[in-house]
Amino acid sequence: MAPGREPFEAVYEEHFKNIYNFVYGQLLNREQTEDLVSDIFIKAYTHYDSFDPSHASMRTWLTNIARNSVIDTYRKNAIRNFVSLDDEENAVEPSYEDKYDIYQQDMQKEVSRLLAKLSPSERELLGMIYFENMKNEEIGAVLGINAKAVSERHRRLLAKCRKLEGNATFDSL
Repeated sequence: MAPGREPFEAVYEEHFKNIYNFVYGQLLNREQTEDLVSDIFIKAYTHYDSFDPSHASMRTWLTNIARNSVIDTYRKNAIRNFVSLDDEENAVEPSYEDKYDIYQQDMQKEVSRLLAKLSPSERELLGMIYFENMKNEEIGAVLGINAKAVSERHRRLLAKCRKLEGNATFDSL
């Protein structure tokens, strides 16, 4: 560990919940999320000595690792972009066991159902904005676009969500 750098355990404690929620928002599956988040933090721990805070914040660095891991998971498992919610069997209902309770309230369950209708890249953007509370500049650094482009994508995505579900679900965002 480089001098003056916080121990990795502190990094893990500080960022675990955000990374977990980000990945869960992408995969919408608790078991897959738990496995992937473990892998993400193992990768981060393995490369922690090479982390350079002058290039990116810890949050951006971890989000990049998480984002790449999710993309690899999609490729490896050939996860389909959309789930039909017309079929009750395929409806995404988050587990009551989810330790972070991000989908427990009624409105959050509706948001979860809507997320299942979006593409992985759309869920990724919403995850960075709402689960990780990242600023447009941070999101832009992860996605390789400027902050104004992030804002425009966000605006268009909210319009799409309103169209999919009606104004009630997303008016409070």
